[in-house]
Amino acid sequence: MLSDADYFAWQRASFSSADLNQLNQLAERKRSGALCDEVAFYDLTAQPHILPVLYSQRYEYYREIGLRVAARLSPAQTVLDVGCGVGILTTFYAQQSPQTEFVGIDRSPASIAMAQEQAERLGLTNVRFHCADLDAASPRRSYDLIVATHALVQAEQDPGVPSRSWETFERVRDGVQQADFEWRTGLGSRLDRLASLLAPGARVILFEKTRQLARRVPFQRALAARGWQLAEQPEPIRYRLVEEVADDGPFYVLGGRQQGSGAWDESPEPDEGLPFDAAVRPSQDPHAPLYENHWPSAQRAWEQLTDRRVLNECTRQEADGRQLHVELGRIAGGIYLYCANTYDQRQLVIVPPDRVADLEGYYQEIVRIS
Repeated sequence: MLSDADYFAWQRASFSSADLNQLNQLAERKRSGALCDEVAFYDLTAQPHILPVLYSQRYEYYREIGLRVAARLSPAQTVLDVGCGVGILTTFYAQQSPQTEFVGIDRSPASIAMAQEQAERLGLTNVRFHCADLDAASPRRSYDLIVATHALVQAEQDPGVPSRSWETFERVRDGVQQADFEWRTGLGSRLDRLASLLAPGARVILFEKTRQLARRVPFQRALAARGWQLAEQPEPIRYRLVEEVADDGPFYVLGGRQQGSGAWDESPEPDEGLPFDAAVRPSQDPHAPLYENHWPSAQRAWEQLTDRRVLNECTRQEADGRQLHVELGRIAGGIYLYCANTYDQRQLVIVPPDRVADLEGYYQEIVRIS
């Protein structure tokens, strides 16, 4: 494919309108979290005329994850791949390490059938696939290495656990709040089942959609509570999808109980926000702000506005549970707008004094619709 437009043209040529409607309907229902809808979605995507089109857009994901896992297979003799789907990565691992025994499990029967066909097509004798639901029953054996990628935290829309207030990124250690997150996402019971499958000295490789700090912190606390320790520092991973770039992960390698030495980091990642300079200068574009930052570092920049004089501010609790703070103020040589909430979103914009009306309108809009 030469471009995103080429991809979508190929998709339109490959799928009927009925296919597209069914895919969209099942994707929406899958987001609701119902198991039957999730299985139906993956059964559909495993169909031979749909699979190559949908899964090809995840090429970079498979490359980034596959190479990292393959480099860490040794010295495992038995590997369990949880949520293996159509077996793209599992068969890749089996090819890279022919002396190792691989087992892939997934709760989509159509995906497992496709994975088994792929293994037979490749002539692989060191990999087996089983249709199994980790939430219902665990495999009856132990493994030297367990791999789970995009398989344990299925609630993609869950915002996670909020910080103590809009002024901090820190989370209180609240057992009830943590247990609720693990129950909502299904994470707790799945981790417990994985723990029961680990052989002595076994390792675990996990890669879930927990990049946001509000999800990363409770995810890591769930791992730590079960005695798992870091064998390597977690690695955030960026890869390209059609029309977007995904910031995913982090990629975790766990040494198991009483192993590993890495410390769990609960601070925001280093970001791409501009350092704040009190002597901000107008840009060559007269419509551009003097300063703009939409990253966590915007909080540090806001704290450096020591001469700020607040003109309007609003702090309130939102319907989804987050606390929101919006502040409009004046500093020497400019007008600023600062927004912060307890799900780690930060924004600071500074404009010249003669553009105060712009930020006043923006302030009213945020207060009205948030």
